[in-house]
Amino acid sequence: MHRYRGHRTNSFLPIDTIELTELRARQRTFYGAYRRTALANLGYAITVLRLFDVRFYRIGVLFLVLSGMLIGLGYIRARHSQHDFADQNPEKVSTLYNQAIPTKGQEHAREFGRPFVTAGFDILTVTVVVFAVELALLVLVFQV
Repeated sequence: MHRYRGHRTNSFLPIDTIELTELRARQRTFYGAYRRTALANLGYAITVLRLFDVRFYRIGVLFLVLSGMLIGLGYIRARHSQHDFADQNPEKVSTLYNQAIPTKGQEHAREFGRPFVTAGFDILTVTVVVFAVELALLVLVFQV
């Protein structure tokens, strides 16, 4: 179970507007972006399946699969983001802070959770999935 300042996730209340803004920004990024992309692909899949000929059903199903995979990857990314804001072990946090590159202009800013680390493996996974789907789409288009 993740705790924020000793509170359970569902009972946590931010202490000020800055912390609330930080939480909302993280939720827009981690929860919203993947889900919006998945919904857009789902809409495209439904459009292809409803409006086009039977020959294009494979393309619609391919976008349906892409949408499902993006929803799954978005869920995994959202689960990772819960660790970012949770109370941490002080030794582990100090090690991360020592490895983090200082940002110019943020010397005296408040720190929220652990230092920001780029979601490299998540982005790489999404890149591989989308590349594979686009490659399959290219093959399907040339077959039609």
